[in-house]
Amino acid sequence: MQEPSSLLDEIRDMLLNSPLASNFTPVETLTIARYFNLNHIEQDKIIFKEGEKGTFMCLIVEGNVAVLKANQENENIELAVLPKGRTIGEMAVLDGEHRSASCRTATQCTLLTLSRDALDKMLQDSPYIAAKLIRAIAVSLSRRLRMADGKIVDYQIYGKIVDFQI
Repeated sequence: MQEPSSLLDEIRDMLLNSPLASNFTPVETLTIARYFNLNHIEQDKIIFKEGEKGTFMCLIVEGNVAVLKANQENENIELAVLPKGRTIGEMAVLDGEHRSASCRTATQCTLLTLSRDALDKMLQDSPYIAAKLIRAIAVSLSRRLRMADGKIVDYQIYGKIVDFQI
C-alpha cells in the first residue's frame, strides 16, 4: 500500500502532465491534488449514466473513454472516444445537474476524479486556486462548445459530419 504522501505526489505529477493544470504552478498543483482521487477502471465499465445526478468529474490520465448518448429508440450511440488528457463530467460537477451523456471505459483507464463536495471544500480552503481550477474547466468547456458549433455549421452546409469528436 502506498503512503499518503506518495499517493499525493503521484496525483500531483499526473495533474502536472495534464492540460487541465497547465497554468498552475507546482505548489498550486499540489494544493489541488489534495482534492482529487485516483481510480483504476477496467475496460467496458460504465463511469456514469446519462440522466444520473452529477456528483463528480474525471480527468483521463491513461486510456480512452467513450461518450454515449441515447437516441429516440433509447439506444446508446457513441459520440466520441476521448483520449488521455481530456475531462468528462465537468458540466455536472459545476452545475449539479443530471448527466447529459453516459461514459464508458473504451480501454482500461486511470482516472483522477474530483467530486462536487471536494470542489466546494477547495472553494472554502483555497478560493483563489479553486477559482483558477473552475476557470480552467470553463475554458475547456468553451473550447469544446466552439468546436461543436463549427461541426454543426459544417453539417448544415455540407449535410454530413466527417468527424464529430468533441
